[in-house]
Amino acid sequence: MSPALTTGVLDPRGPVAANTYQLLQNATVVMLALIVPIIVLTLVFAWWFRAGNRRAKRRLDWSYSGALEVVNWMVPLMIVLFLGGTGWVASHALDPAKPLPSQAPPLRIQVVSLDWKWLFIYPDAGVAAVNHLVVPAGRVLHLQLTSGSVMNSFFVPQLGSQIYTMAGMTTTLYLQADRPGTFPGRSVQFSGDGFSDMHFNVDAVPASDYDAWLARTRASGTRLDAGAYSALSRPGTSVPRDYQLDAPRLFQTILAASMSSSSSSPH
Repeated sequence: MSPALTTGVLDPRGPVAANTYQLLQNATVVMLALIVPIIVLTLVFAWWFRAGNRRAKRRLDWSYSGALEVVNWMVPLMIVLFLGGTGWVASHALDPAKPLPSQAPPLRIQVVSLDWKWLFIYPDAGVAAVNHLVVPAGRVLHLQLTSGSVMNSFFVPQLGSQIYTMAGMTTTLYLQADRPGTFPGRSVQFSGDGFSDMHFNVDAVPASDYDAWLARTRASGTRLDAGAYSALSRPGTSVPRDYQLDAPRLFQTILAASMSSSSSSPH
């Protein structure tokens, strides 16, 4: 399998991505059940009614068959109804804001898209990170997302749903990495000159390694306060970096500032 396939939606590593992949497989199989017979019958008809086949009967005055019309319309209609029904059910089951089943409380992470970097805030742990998301494998993640600038889109193909980030609004996404690994994440909404460098890694690690990362970051990470955030929010790309969180309500401050800015802008 090529590297492109082993790091994308065809290689799911979490329950959301796995269910999405299953829906894609089911839709493909159902559509092939219609497409393959049509292709085969087209070739058969072309061969049977070739100019050199004297056994083929050509009825030049034939124009209509009620039974054939029923088949022509009912088979596609049933497939459309089936795919529409399964898509409707799956769309509700895979609602990004629907909590995933878990015995342990979800890990709350706040996500802010900036120009052109991703800021991840762990409000309950007192740390933050840029372009680097460390999570315990097997634990449900409760992501709250917003934008400190223009609209963007958050997507980790191997874990699941794409979701937009918008200034002055909060979107919610639940994800889970089933086992340890590094899963590429990216922006999938063009947002300016640095868009192509706006990517990050999700490092799913054992719980003990996650706790050790938290301890190291609290002890030696760069301090992230209002001033540091102001510098970080300026347009430009960034290498992965960990922070001590000195502003525990930073996410709410970013959200309120965006709402204030949009309400004061001329219409």
